[in-house]
Amino acid sequence: MVITRLLLASLNSQLSSYARHASSKSCQEHLIQVPRLARLYSSGASLQKEESTESKDGQGFKGHDMLAPFTPGWQTTDSHPLVIEKAEGSYLYDINGKKYLDSLAGLWCTALGGSEPRLVNAAVAQLNTLPFYHSFWNRTTKPSLDLAKELVETFTARKMAKVFFTNSGSEANDTQVKLVWYYNNALGRPEKKKFIARAKAYHGSTVIAASLSGLPALHQKFNLPVPFVLHTDCPHYWRYHLPGETEEEFSSRLANNLEKLILKEGPETIAAFIAEPVMGAGGVITPPATYFEKVQAVVKKYDILFIADEVICGFGRLGTTFGCDKYNIKPDLVSVAKALSSAYLPIGASNKLGIFSHGFTYSGHPVSCAVAIEALKIYKERNIVEQVNRIAPRFQDGLKAFSDSPIIGEIRGTGLILCTEFTDNKSPNDPFPPEWGIGAYFVAQCEKRGMLVRVAGDNIAMAPPFIITPKEVDELIRIYGEALKVTEERVKELKSQKK
Repeated sequence: MVITRLLLASLNSQLSSYARHASSKSCQEHLIQVPRLARLYSSGASLQKEESTESKDGQGFKGHDMLAPFTPGWQTTDSHPLVIEKAEGSYLYDINGKKYLDSLAGLWCTALGGSEPRLVNAAVAQLNTLPFYHSFWNRTTKPSLDLAKELVETFTARKMAKVFFTNSGSEANDTQVKLVWYYNNALGRPEKKKFIARAKAYHGSTVIAASLSGLPALHQKFNLPVPFVLHTDCPHYWRYHLPGETEEEFSSRLANNLEKLILKEGPETIAAFIAEPVMGAGGVITPPATYFEKVQAVVKKYDILFIADEVICGFGRLGTTFGCDKYNIKPDLVSVAKALSSAYLPIGASNKLGIFSHGFTYSGHPVSCAVAIEALKIYKERNIVEQVNRIAPRFQDGLKAFSDSPIIGEIRGTGLILCTEFTDNKSPNDPFPPEWGIGAYFVAQCEKRGMLVRVAGDNIAMAPPFIITPKEVDELIRIYGEALKVTEERVKELKSQKK
């Protein structure tokens, strides 16, 4: 936990500056950029004020004391937050009792929904037995040992040796960097320090994880990325392929560009390459045909380690136990979190080799591990991968049926993860003016109708719980369709005003 007064003066100063100079061109640009950045990295909070989220008692939480993640200060100052109070399966309820279908499973993580009694009971039982003990100095707990063994056995894309526990995916990816450095130092290769990640990737928001991420908003104002992190091409075929270029040719070009970057920097300086099987927060970008086959060949050629970031994809999201299984990735290291405990308690992990002086107070927390063990049991007993594969076609096909909409450029996804990208003329080169806030408007319409989605600019992401039922998928599709129709009308109105 961090308690700070540092941002208060900065925020007040910025707001005062905007108010004083609202007539200037430079400030007008700032006023456009603020909501634009909010739209880009808000994870579902509506930017519209069509409905008040003020509590029934009239008190509300406008101007609350929490520094909210990925939320602009003006938003918490000017509007009430949506305060969620209760969860039941795939649904959430706010403090006023309004019901919402949670189409993002929290933040891609409540795989078993919000009211799985077995996970609650596992936590209570462990709390009553041993609420905490650490894992330093060869002292540990039985749940942490049992979970480590289960994870090594569950990940079969490539044999792993050890598991290191963290509290989040960000910490897991930070740990990977230290581990890779430690490994190369032990082998007498101290010059191998650089990491290659990809544009639009998301690997977390801590200093190193944010640097690995390829999203500008995570770098701006933070003096990031750190110098040892490099970025290569984003593998988004629809947006970046050349005229007439096939997916295989596109993958070859990106692999060649990666090799050129390695040779430019010096292969002896490159420690590892990190990638999500499907890029999540960057826009649900699925890899083009042969992409991972060709990229893996390049990094193997130059003795560069491959880190698979399975934080979003792991444990069934894509219709396979891990994304590595779906795309035949053979990583050297793996990061997992989110669905590991169905997000009932914070936990992350990295599969690794060796011993090193690094750790967290809550590494392998016995309660988090107990919940994660129970989650993995449920995934196996209920054959959750098969369940995802049964429901995914209804989800994917039902939403992709809206692809002909004049305001949709692309609907992409696989398994239970999908993204809609709004563009004009169905072209990646014709975005709507950012000040129109098309993505934010669509999100507000979904929220008004009782569904929560994620907005990132004019990209709408959905990744429902693995337990979502056919009836709930139909409800999701209905609300999406209604919100889309209203958003299409909004675009027509804005275009007519522009003329």
